[in-house]
Parts: sequence; structure tokens; C-alpha cells
Amino acid sequence: MTLTTAMKFFLGGAPAGPAGTGKTETVKDLAKNLAIRCVVTNCGETMTKNNLANIFGGLASAGFWGCFDEFNRINEEVLSVAATQISEIQEALKKNKDVINFDGMRCQLKNTVALFITMNPTYIGRTELPDNVKALFRPMTMIVPDIDLICEIKLMSEGFKDAKGLASKMARLYKLCDEKLSKQKH
Repeated sequence: MTLTTAMKFFLGGAPAGPAGTGKTETVKDLAKNLAIRCVVTNCGETMTKNNLANIFGGLASAGFWGCFDEFNRINEEVLSVAATQISEIQEALKKNKDVINFDGMRCQLKNTVALFITMNPTYIGRTELPDNVKALFRPMTMIVPDIDLICEIKLMSEGFKDAKGLASKMARLYKLCDEKLSKQKH
């Protein structure tokens, strides 16, 4: 809901939280459920404003979603330019334009384009996002799920009387499956 609401207001989404909380997977799954292609880009210090301009331009013309993983690893100077580039796309979407002049080139703009950034704020080597970047994204905090509590609530909602005891056994089973089974769908 947070991500789709952000899109309704022509903003991007910014899931943040520790590793393994499903930030990137959430964006990819939402795109898949809406039948939109999502392109994930792993960000780092080596990214330049030209790299980002090419990626943003391609996403805009194709109408794909862009998920920029570890966006806060990009240098501050590049982030400031990226804010201008992202703002151009968002403003064009607000005005329902189908063509934009983007970073010196004319590009088609499909209204299905959306931009998302994920961040691990506590890792060393991450920069604080400038305010002009923060203003373009709706923040969303993600935490590691408490599987025991989720299982207990699910069992209680189904009417099990000893939900707490069964929930701990289910959680152990899920953890064992996660460790032993491959990632393919079973």
C-alpha cells in the first residue's frame, strides 16, 4: 500500500531496513503482480550521472520500473544530479506528458514508469541522502519478520487452541525448510 500510494502521488518508494528484510523482493513482487517489468540496478560508488541518465531514460521510454538497490552507496555529488533527473520524470508524469527532454536527449515517456530505491542505512560506507532526493521518495521501513508471532496469529485465526506451542514448531519447520531446500518453488 505504501508503494502504490507513493506512485499515486507521482513519487518513488524508498524501502529501508537491514539486509534480508525483502526490500528489493517487495518491489519486484509488486511489479510482477501488476504485470510490469522491473529492472534492478545494484548501485555503488562507481556510478556516474551519465550512467544514471541512461538508465532513467531507458526506463522512462520503456515504461519499466527501476529498483535501485543500495542507492545510498552512490556519491553525494551524483545523488544531487540524480535528484534533478528523477524530478524531471516525476514532473512529466504529473503533467501527463508523453515526450520529455531528458539530459539533453528527447525521450518517450510511458506512464507506467516508476522509480524505487532501497537502502541499508546502518552499513558502513553509506551516505546520507540529500534532502532534495528524500523529497522525491516515500520512505518505508522494513524489519525482519517475527515468524513465531506470524505463525501464532495465523493459527489463532484458524481456531487452534494451542496456537503458541504449534507456532514454535511451525517456525522451526519453516526455518529448516529455508536452510535445507533450494530456492525453487516446491
